[in-house]
Amino acid sequence: MIPLVVNTPDPMTKVRILTTKDHSTKALKTLHTAGVLHVKQSEELRPVGREALEHERKEITGLLTDIDNVLAYIPKGEIVSLGEGVEVIYTRPLDEIDSEIRSLCTKLSNIHRRAAKLEEDVKELRELSKYLGSLGQQADIRLSDLDFSGAYLFSRVFLLPNEAYHNLYLTVKDHLLESIAVALENEAAFYVIARVEDKEIIESAVRSGGGRTLQIPKEGLTVRQFVEVAATKVRSFEEEIAKLYGEIESKTRENLQKLVLFREALSAEAERLAVLEKACEAKYVTLIEGWIPESDVESTISTLKENVGLVFIDTRKPEQAEEPPTRMKNMAALKPFEVIVNMFGTPKYREWDPTPITAYSFAFFFGLMLCDVAYAIGILLATRFLIRKFVEDPYSEGYRLFQRVLYISGAVALVLGFLTGNYLGDIYSFFGVDSAALLEPLRNMLSDPISFIILSIGLGLVHVNTAHFMALIVGVRKKDKGVVINKVALFALQLCGIPIILRWLFKISLPVPPGMYDIFMYVVAASVVAIIVSSFMQQGRLGAVFWIFDLTGLLGDVMSYARLAGVGLATFYLASSFNMLAQLFSGMIPGAVGVIIGAIIAVVVLIFGHLINLALSGIGCFVHSLRLCFVEFLSKFYEGGGEEYSPFRLKTRPVFVR
Repeated sequence: MIPLVVNTPDPMTKVRILTTKDHSTKALKTLHTAGVLHVKQSEELRPVGREALEHERKEITGLLTDIDNVLAYIPKGEIVSLGEGVEVIYTRPLDEIDSEIRSLCTKLSNIHRRAAKLEEDVKELRELSKYLGSLGQQADIRLSDLDFSGAYLFSRVFLLPNEAYHNLYLTVKDHLLESIAVALENEAAFYVIARVEDKEIIESAVRSGGGRTLQIPKEGLTVRQFVEVAATKVRSFEEEIAKLYGEIESKTRENLQKLVLFREALSAEAERLAVLEKACEAKYVTLIEGWIPESDVESTISTLKENVGLVFIDTRKPEQAEEPPTRMKNMAALKPFEVIVNMFGTPKYREWDPTPITAYSFAFFFGLMLCDVAYAIGILLATRFLIRKFVEDPYSEGYRLFQRVLYISGAVALVLGFLTGNYLGDIYSFFGVDSAALLEPLRNMLSDPISFIILSIGLGLVHVNTAHFMALIVGVRKKDKGVVINKVALFALQLCGIPIILRWLFKISLPVPPGMYDIFMYVVAASVVAIIVSSFMQQGRLGAVFWIFDLTGLLGDVMSYARLAGVGLATFYLASSFNMLAQLFSGMIPGAVGVIIGAIIAVVVLIFGHLINLALSGIGCFVHSLRLCFVEFLSKFYEGGGEEYSPFRLKTRPVFVR
């Protein structure tokens, strides 16, 4: 099968790398930089010492945490280019990196601790000012009198929920000598003077009501004086906090590239340790196993021998019982649609990669349902500027591929929109233009519901049968007689059954001799019997029931493609409805002022209406295209369930600091 329809994954080679313990670190770092080895667990030698690895990994985790804490001071969205620097830092000893990071992070942490302490002080002063300021309006009491404990009397300020204050007051009022209460939003500040022997009763009642004691500062000021002093302190502290955070951000920015380089190098070191855990060691040697694409084997061996020297490398093709990882190798224009296929399941190593035919199907279905120049441009603009704001890392490989899927699908919708002349539905009717189509027959077909449904079902018939044909080839390759009989019978059933249905239901006869219809009936009957037999061959006793689903499933799958017409017509008619509403509003109010008001309302209706329709149509077209590719197509012949090729690789792409 040519790669334009389905593809096969890149051939893989099993690699075993044996080196001395002294050279194992250099070998791993060389492999990390090469970025081609998909590491697998090795079981042939004794496991490596776990304690040393665990200790080193804890150190690295701590350093990464310190760096992330520092990078948190930088606004989100900063992009840092790594270049070759990460490879230079990666080769440095961990002790050097450790001391440099800790030196920088300690300075910044000290500044941050000072800022955090000031923030706590500001928070405490504001809380005290809120409560004491309200009490000060009732009586300018000295702070020492608010929290007094003597031989006979005591005083306290309690804070409790408003709803609990009334019950509390009724409980303790007989024990109070004096009290002042102030309501504050959801809380009440309650100042009391009472006898010492009643202290436990009052405090217990406060605790039961969900209250607490306000801690009063030990200062020789009145309440009003304290509030004034606190306001001055808050302003001073806030200025100092702003300076401290400015200093933190400034120092972080000065060292931003270095910090990010350190972070990526340490992340790479953590990956190396993870690989080392999968590796095995004897007393003097280390064994590393994994998979490398066939095309990269020679260059990898050459690099290892050049950099490491004392290394033995064994290569072999995968055995039948082994399941190597899958690396897809599609053309640049089709590669983005690997994202769609991987959503269903990564191809197994010996399985077809259906990315090419999935790409054509998805993009065409999306374009056919959207089919509007303005909406297609809207999708392209949203893909470029809007969707990235909802993604954690807009520079990740997965997001970039997904973005290209939308670009390609939007471009198909744009082309079909030009051909059919759809611009925000029929917006051109405002200007007295009957049609803006470049291909009038196509416009007539897609604007007529019956014609569009017939086209959709025809496309479905072709698409579903393509999937069954692929399943037939898979069955032949696997020598699965049940699948082969089932698929051949389905083709024969359709070939002879469709003419019979056309004649009985629609009175449409094919130009064949009348006796052919009798032959068609015999073939249909034989096909049904063959489907029942194949169902027993595949399902055993359950085949007595499941053969029915082969027949009804075929009909349901084909009819499911009517959604192409449904979504496409809904997109067009909704757009036309908003245009009609705008036209109606524009002439609803008489007079010169009415024309202006009507025009404003019409513009608002057009903008919001078409934005809503664009969002609904964009999501609908994507979801329904996905469903047709997954449920009606891929499920017929494609299993997935493979392991995606994920090499041990050093990152050099720009880093998105978040």
